[in-house]
Amino acid sequence: MTETAAAKAFALTRPAHVGTAHLQVTDLDRTAAFYRQIIGLSVLEEAPSGTVLGVDGTPLLTLSTGKDVARAPRNAAGLFHTAFLVPDRAELGAWLAHAVHHGVRLDGASDHLVSEAIYLSDPEGNGIEIYRDRAPLEWSYQQDGTVTMATNRLDLQALYDGARKEGWAGMAAGTAIGHIHLQVGAIPEADAFYRDVLGLKIMARYPGASFFATGGYHHHVAANIWNSRGAGTRQKTMSGLAGYTLKFEDKAALETARQALEKLEIATSRSAEGLSLVDPWGIGLTLAA
Repeated sequence: MTETAAAKAFALTRPAHVGTAHLQVTDLDRTAAFYRQIIGLSVLEEAPSGTVLGVDGTPLLTLSTGKDVARAPRNAAGLFHTAFLVPDRAELGAWLAHAVHHGVRLDGASDHLVSEAIYLSDPEGNGIEIYRDRAPLEWSYQQDGTVTMATNRLDLQALYDGARKEGWAGMAAGTAIGHIHLQVGAIPEADAFYRDVLGLKIMARYPGASFFATGGYHHHVAANIWNSRGAGTRQKTMSGLAGYTLKFEDKAALETARQALEKLEIATSRSAEGLSLVDPWGIGLTLAA
């Protein structure tokens, strides 16, 4: 396996990783068209109340709507961004060229040392990251096992100049949700839930943010208070992140998380996908085997 292939697969071969995300939206047709035409996902299932989109037949994103759904305030707990991990730098550049061709407004771009990322928002203000990982052998780890990350300028012009300008037909096979980044009300409470209950390791800290993962990845879940300090529980009718799935490749890790939830008397329910619950801010979460 090449370093590029290894980097592509690394996030998804850890003991647990993000599987799918579910957004509640006010305008289903417009938002689904954006994820199809601009992000490059394919429609896998379609109904008046919801659409499932993915890549190469694999579901990644569910969009749903309802008559009571209303736009969430910017400072509400919920989604900071959904991060779509593309296979390599060539695919990141190809997506950028596609975005430029369609006049897409970007929110930013960063070199995080472990990855290169481009940021934008969907028509309802939900944050999106399109990124590629550097090979893990290129990452730097601290003695405590945390990873060195930064927020440096990404040279978009160089990325665009080196990209293929034609032949982009949507997200490449292997594209996945590499991580999900949340807005929460308090970082100590996020640490207590994601680290102490679910068993994820804190891989990095920024002022006002924690980054959690398994298996040495830079982060599968992040939580920040940059817009949402003190935020309370989400209302069920709010637009934005309704929930997401953490897939456990390690059954022992899943059982440890289940026992911790039971010990703390955190309410859960069984579904076809796995063990469903909500985090301290009312964001839905399914722990799946």
